[in-house]
Amino acid sequence: MADRSFLTWPFFEDRHRALAEALDAWCAAHLPVDHHDVDAACRALVRMLGEGGWLEHSGAATGEALDVRSLCLIRETLARHDALADFAFAMQGLGMGAVTLFGDAEQQKWLTRTRAGEAISAFALTEPGSGSDVARSTATARREGDHFILSGEKTYISNGGIADLYVVFARTGEAPGAKGLSAFLLPADTPGLEIVERIEVIAPHPLAHLRFNDIRLPASALIGAAGSGFRIAMSVLDVFRPTVGAAALGMARRALDEALARIKSRQLFGAPLHELQMVQGHIADMALEVDAAALLIYRAAWTKDQGAPRITREAAMAKLYATEAAQRVIDAALQLHGGDGVRQGMAVEGLYREIRALRIYEGASDVQKVVIARATLDG
Repeated sequence: MADRSFLTWPFFEDRHRALAEALDAWCAAHLPVDHHDVDAACRALVRMLGEGGWLEHSGAATGEALDVRSLCLIRETLARHDALADFAFAMQGLGMGAVTLFGDAEQQKWLTRTRAGEAISAFALTEPGSGSDVARSTATARREGDHFILSGEKTYISNGGIADLYVVFARTGEAPGAKGLSAFLLPADTPGLEIVERIEVIAPHPLAHLRFNDIRLPASALIGAAGSGFRIAMSVLDVFRPTVGAAALGMARRALDEALARIKSRQLFGAPLHELQMVQGHIADMALEVDAAALLIYRAAWTKDQGAPRITREAAMAKLYATEAAQRVIDAALQLHGGDGVRQGMAVEGLYREIRALRIYEGASDVQKVVIARATLDG
C-alpha cells in the first residue's frame, strides 16, 4: 500500500484528499488495462476516464482556473496503477491546454468532448530539427485572406495517429524567433494532414511523425493572437511540467512498494532480506527521494494554485528532480529484485521502461537545469 501520509501536508485541502482517495479506489477496480493493442487501450482509457468523471479535471471552461494540485494528484495516482492510464489522462490536459488557457468560446466547445472522453487531443510542438528549442520551429502558417495555409512537419507527437484534434504551433512571421509563432486548432479529418510514421518506443505509446501538406485552415482556428504561440506553449508547459514530475512520483511510489514487498518475502544468507543493512540503505535512499520529489511537486502546484502568473523555476525544479529521482528509485527497486527485475511482465521491469521518457519530454533534464540556472541568476 503506497504511503498516503503526504495528503496531510498543508498543500492540500479536504477536496484534494477526497479526490485522491476516490481515484485510488477507482484505479484499484479498473486498472491496469490490457496493453496488447496500445491504440485500442488508449481509446478505451480515455473513454473510461471520461465516464468516471476524472477528465473533468483535465481542462477548465472560460474564466475558470486549472487546479494544478488536482492534476498532480490524478497523474501520480494513475501512474502508480498504470502508466498508460496516466498517459491517456495527461494528453487530454496537455493537448487542450492552449484551448483551456487561451481559447475563445467557440474553440472551447472542444473541451466538452475531450473532458467527456468523447474526443482525443494532441499537442504538436516538437519538430525533426527542433525539440527543446521551440524558437527554431520551421512549420509555417501563411495568411491568405480569411485562411491560413499550414505547411511543415512535427514529430514524436503523443496521440499522433489516434487523436481527433491537434493543437499545432507554426511560424506566422510576425517577428523572428520565438515571437513569430502562433497556435492553431487542427481537427484530424482536415484534408492535407498526413501521418508519415508511427513511432515505436521502449514503452509503447501512440506516437507519430506528422506532415502538413498545405492545409487550409480558417482564421478561426488561430488560438489567441497571432505571434503569441511561444507564450501560449510556455504557459501550457508551466502548468503541466509539475504534473510530469507527479507521474514520475507515482511510478517511484509503486517501485518502492514493489521493493518493500520483495525484501519482506525473501531471504539471503540465512536472514530476511530486509534485515541486511545494505538493503536498508537502499530503502532509506528510495524513501528520501520520494518525499523530496513530492515536496517539490506540490510546492510548485500549490504556488500556481495560489495565483502565481508563472512558476517557471518551481516547475522546472519539480520536473527535473522528480523524474531523475524516480529513475534512481526504480533502478534500485529492480536491483533488489535480482534476476526477476529484468523479467518481462514484472512490475519493476515495466516501470524501468516507462520512466525513461519522462526525463526527456516536455523539456529534457539538461534543459530544465538551464531554466533553473537562468531564473536563479536573474533572481
